[in-house]
Amino acid sequence: MANFVEATSSQQFEDLLSKAGKFLTVVHFQAAWAPQCSQMNDVMGELAKENKHTMFVKLEAEAVPEVSEKYEIASVPTFLFFKGGQKIDRLDGAHAPELTNKVQRLSVSSGGLGGPGVESPKEDLNERLKRLINAAPCMLFMKGSPQEPRCGFSRQIVALFKDHAIQYSSFDILSDEEVRGGLKTFSNWPTYPQVYVNGELVGGLDIVKELAESGELENTCPKAVTLEHRLKSTINRSPVMLFMKGNKEQAKCGFSRQILEIMNSAGVEYSTFDILEDEEVRQGLKTYSNWPTYPQLYVKGELIGGLDIVKELKESGDLPSVLRGEC
Repeated sequence: MANFVEATSSQQFEDLLSKAGKFLTVVHFQAAWAPQCSQMNDVMGELAKENKHTMFVKLEAEAVPEVSEKYEIASVPTFLFFKGGQKIDRLDGAHAPELTNKVQRLSVSSGGLGGPGVESPKEDLNERLKRLINAAPCMLFMKGSPQEPRCGFSRQIVALFKDHAIQYSSFDILSDEEVRGGLKTFSNWPTYPQVYVNGELVGGLDIVKELAESGELENTCPKAVTLEHRLKSTINRSPVMLFMKGNKEQAKCGFSRQILEIMNSAGVEYSTFDILEDEEVRQGLKTYSNWPTYPQLYVKGELIGGLDIVKELKESGDLPSVLRGEC
């Protein structure tokens, strides 16, 4: 797709901004290890189809540190909006509805879909509301953002969602008066915040409080996958799991290369996980298992150890039986 590209260097990034001129450019600062970035790239792809005169750029934040530092990128995903080479707006976090809203608003003001001076056709309000309501399995329409709620009711509902590990996206109704007024009529619910699950209205703060008190909130709204749950699932992905730098085909450090040679000679099937591709797992597993270095070997979900332990097991002749879970 010509208007959805990846920048891999500072020079390429600057060239893309220059080429876009006065048209809107949306830059996604991402990381390969963050699943929410992959999800937002799917959103960017759909927006690129709908906004042909807007340039969408994805950029690996850690791979181009000079650009990330210049624009003070502290977390991913982060989106920056440019016109004429100048930053005009910013969005922190994986908030698909807010990204869509900003793209629509900013692209129209610069000529939008129809090119310079031609305003894009206005989407029917009800269709737009339906799309926003269904933008994520759980949608919270609030005043402000989860990072900066702008009323007490919104602050309370964000705190409830956090306490119960609810996974959700949000939309700031203060940023769009048409949505703010239209949603009240559309759903016949006169106040905010409003919570929707799978496109259906759940209610406001009082309803969410009742669900939390009755223990039904987790059953009503999707729960976020915690890092601990993710680590457990990854460790148990295979009876024998090796966390290393690289993979079976190509080790990317000397210690990982050595342990691969030992594992391949043991005659036991095993799977690998490349920690270089997932920073969250790389750092989290050190704390989870209280083991500060890599590689790390797990059998049936239990930590065996690193390279030195595996070497000792090989020398004692116990490695095959340990890998088969017999010891």
